[in-house]
Formats: sequence, structure tokens, C-alpha cells
Amino acid sequence: MRFLIDFFPIGLFVAAYKLHDIYTATAVLMVATVVQTGIIYAIDRRLQTLHKVTLVLVLVFGTLTLVLQDERFIKWKPTVLYASMAVVLGAALWGWKKNFLQLLLGSQLTLPTPVWARLTVIWIGYFLFMAGINAYVAAYYSTEDWVNFKLWGYVFPVIFIVGQGLYIARYLKDDGSAADGEPKP
Repeated sequence: MRFLIDFFPIGLFVAAYKLHDIYTATAVLMVATVVQTGIIYAIDRRLQTLHKVTLVLVLVFGTLTLVLQDERFIKWKPTVLYASMAVVLGAALWGWKKNFLQLLLGSQLTLPTPVWARLTVIWIGYFLFMAGINAYVAAYYSTEDWVNFKLWGYVFPVIFIVGQGLYIARYLKDDGSAADGEPKP
């Protein structure tokens, strides 16, 4: 269910682009993201920072795209989002000595502190990869190719989530074992 909630704005964006144009698709994305945020708030009774940042960036970059009639803004929005997330996680971890990933997910997942640190570095790498690949496709490919990449590019988060699950599974506590940061045998 959650995957469908996360996927439907991009799905509607791609459909609107295929049926109309990038500007119609951008308007649809903006409305769909507002609806998505409302649904998430209705379910969870709160919004995570990522949801708030995504909503703001979609609305700001979408408005710039529509007002200026320049598709580059909406195409570069994912790069800005991913790069911003990498910078925030990196600055928090190495500058402020805070692990935002652990602060966000620590109540849902119990992992040893060194694993949280490694996991945060993995997330930073993932965000930088996604920012870079979106920037590359946005800069060097047509809008049609970029929209197709947005649809089929969902394979990257799926692979990342599965890989992350496999990585942390061996560290999950099982009646107190693996508390020292060493994987379970």
C-alpha cells in the first residue's frame, strides 16, 4: 500500500506527459504530490522531513517550470532533492556528530551505533548516485528520455531498499544478540 502511495505522483506525471506535455504533467505532479502528502498525513498524523522537503521542492520547481515555461526546472528537481539529502546527512554525521538517519528511524529499528553510521554513509552514497544519474539524464537526454527514466528509474530505489534490507537483517537484534555491531553468524 505504501509503495502505491509513494509511486502514484510519478505514475500520474508520466501518464500526463504521455497524453499531453511536460507542463500538464508538471501541474498533475504538483496536485498529486499535495494529495499524496495529505494521504500520508491522514494515515500517520505527521509528516517526515523528506515528505515536507519533497512537497516544497515539487511546488517550487513546478511553479518555476509553469510560470517560466522552462522544463529544466522540473527535470532538475530530483537532483536538488537528492543532493540536498546527501549534504544534510553528511553535514549532520561528520560536522554535527548527529546521525539523522538514526534519529528518524531509530524508534522503528534497533541497530548498533556503528551500523547506523555505516548505513548513513550508504544512504549518502545512494543519494549522490541518484543526484548524479538524474543530472546526467536531465542534461544529456531529451525530455521524453528523462520522463521514461523517471518511470523505469524506480528500479534503483527498489534495488537499494532490498540491498539495505539484506545489509541490516544480519544486525537486527534477536533476543539481545548482535548488540555490539558485529553481524549475526
